[in-house]
Amino acid sequence: MNHLENNSLYIAVSQVIAEARKHSYTSVNTILLETYWKVGKLICEGEMQGEKRAHYAKGVLKKLANQLTLEFGKGFDERNLNNMRAFYRVFPIWNAVRTELSWTHYRLLSRIEDEQKMQFYLNQSIEAGWDSRTLGRNISTLYFERQLPLTTLERKKTVKSLKDPYIFEFLGLTQSVRHHERTIESALINHLQSFLLELGKGFAFVARQQHIVTDSSDFFIDLVFYNYHLKCFVLIDLKTNKLTHQDIGQMDMYVRMYEDLKKGPDDNPTIGIILCTEKDETIVKYSVLAENKSLFASKYLLYLPKEEDLINLIEQDRERFALELEYDEAEANDEV
Repeated sequence: MNHLENNSLYIAVSQVIAEARKHSYTSVNTILLETYWKVGKLICEGEMQGEKRAHYAKGVLKKLANQLTLEFGKGFDERNLNNMRAFYRVFPIWNAVRTELSWTHYRLLSRIEDEQKMQFYLNQSIEAGWDSRTLGRNISTLYFERQLPLTTLERKKTVKSLKDPYIFEFLGLTQSVRHHERTIESALINHLQSFLLELGKGFAFVARQQHIVTDSSDFFIDLVFYNYHLKCFVLIDLKTNKLTHQDIGQMDMYVRMYEDLKKGPDDNPTIGIILCTEKDETIVKYSVLAENKSLFASKYLLYLPKEEDLINLIEQDRERFALELEYDEAEANDEV
């Protein structure tokens, strides 16, 4: 058998295997969704017959979760039973459930109270082929609201906890690879980086934790971008404590250093952005040199994210990532 024949055989066999795996996943996913939908239906019907819904939720549901977990694993713990109940309440007709979406999709969709918004995310997930991570990111960054006119924006804070798909738990398997523990600060920087790149306003990534050296100290700038519409560098520094005059002065120093060391002859003046995420308030401050303020006001603001958008993003992320860390820590403690 020559090389071409061998390659053709490989392609043909690999296609058969890939197609089989695709059908296998689709079949298992459909069974999983229907099972969870039926469980949610039984729970809701039981609530309707119970004297007090709260008593049912805290008593019967907890006991049911303990019994099912012993026999079938943690895919049927109390948290997930509550997800199944929400799933059935939002999608009470089985034929309306789109089985090309995963259980994680439906967990996220079931938490959206507004019917129009939920249908928007459902349709986008199907038509645009969003995986569950993309869906979760777009919900948390107010993708739906950003499609509306600014005068009608409803800035609702939503806390989403994104976890791995539940196929493994449904089959009684355990996942061998766990997510590495991450700090809230690094998670915020990760999401901020992707948010600016997806903003569609000319941001190109340059560096992260860029090392800046002075005669007396070493500094690290959290994020550096170049905006090709504005033709300038954009420096971003995240502070997790209260904003101080020293923080502002430090960013001004970064801007001046970039002006002296990095800015090309055809580049426009450098911009700095300070994000302060103290516990009770998020502050966003733009830093430009005094002689460049008129340029900043007339041109730069057309391409830079609005302060309120960055504030919403940071506040939602801070709450969401904090919940994720708490959940991961609690889960880790349970496994010890």
